[in-house]
Amino acid sequence: MSLKNKLKRMKTHLSDKEKEPEKHLKNAVSEVDDEAIPYKEIWEENDVSPFWADQEYCLIREVRYPLTFKQGRYELGECFKAVEAWNNSDYKHPLSAKRHSLKDLFFFDTETTGLRGVGSTIFMLGYAQFTDSEVILKQHVLTHPGYEVPLYLSFLENVDYSTLVTYNGKSFDWPQVKSRHTLIRDHVPKLPETGHFDLYHASRRLWKHKMESVKLTDVEKHILKFERQDDLPGYLAPAIYFDFVERKHPEGIIKVLDHNEKDILSLISLYTHITFQLLGQDQEQTSYEKVEAGKWYKAAGDHAASRLLLEQAYSEDLQNYAAAHSLAFSLKKKGEIHEAAVLWMKVCENGSPREKRESAIELAKYYEHHEKNTDYAIQYTQKARESLIDDETIKSSVMKNEMTKIHHRLQRLNRK
Repeated sequence: MSLKNKLKRMKTHLSDKEKEPEKHLKNAVSEVDDEAIPYKEIWEENDVSPFWADQEYCLIREVRYPLTFKQGRYELGECFKAVEAWNNSDYKHPLSAKRHSLKDLFFFDTETTGLRGVGSTIFMLGYAQFTDSEVILKQHVLTHPGYEVPLYLSFLENVDYSTLVTYNGKSFDWPQVKSRHTLIRDHVPKLPETGHFDLYHASRRLWKHKMESVKLTDVEKHILKFERQDDLPGYLAPAIYFDFVERKHPEGIIKVLDHNEKDILSLISLYTHITFQLLGQDQEQTSYEKVEAGKWYKAAGDHAASRLLLEQAYSEDLQNYAAAHSLAFSLKKKGEIHEAAVLWMKVCENGSPREKRESAIELAKYYEHHEKNTDYAIQYTQKARESLIDDETIKSSVMKNEMTKIHHRLQRLNRK
């Protein structure tokens, strides 16, 4: 029977398999005997070996990559340059690796039997770490839903890191690990304290203007210039795992290992790329990417870094009204209100409906409080109202709130 047909057969059993993990415990290996592991030779051919704990076992795959291995746009070793760049920079940013070495970073990804909740089990823990000469990638596989002790014991006995690098791991992977760890914490070492670099949220910030989806495979294709060949769709992984639990044959789970491995290697290249973008060291960075990076620095409180990137973006493309708009706010914060007003006049005529509305309101404030010109203040407030009406993307609740603010401003200005 083909793997595809087996998956179809397993589909109806997904929930049942997860609810009844104890059903198969009687078939567990009763003594530490590698020869008792089904399909041992196939596992060995794929760099997989067992880890035993209290007559239960998980499987561990270990592969090593040279620093010259290329994943998309970057060789793995270029991540050393990225971390060095952070350490040589005074920029303050949530993704900064300042005061870390690359060996402190832990590129981490999991595969689970479901999205969330108590019934969801992590069946694969994958991670990569750097040495001076190579990248060591390990993957720990849960051989049975009841064998979580050897899985977490093998994982926690050997990890040494300060900061996780994940793709949505801050919201998903690590909370799942902590949840499952709570159930067996009396049998395994304590989870270490850790920092977190989440590249999913970074991708959303930097590329939401150019990509509808920032799934890792989409970011690989459009940003890292890497497209997977013959890759297993991630949504099939749970069904493949349950098939593996039932039949013990490695053919499907090996494909999941390959999928997970690609995820982890892409985290390394993506962290390198995002670092070069944030530090202005990507020669191919667009002015719009610089705007998003500048806005992120502003949100993080580093206004100097924000202004530098916004100035670069606008100087490279005077038609980039998003850059002009954000730069104007930066100028206003520094007290350069007249220079900010010049930029807002351009944005008010050429920006997006939201940018037009916001710039018109800022110009209304400027003319009311700095130029003492009530007529111009009224004109720009009316422009803001027109832009609000023209904005088809705005939610009705936001529309109502903004219209109320504009109405109050007009009433006050008219009384003047």
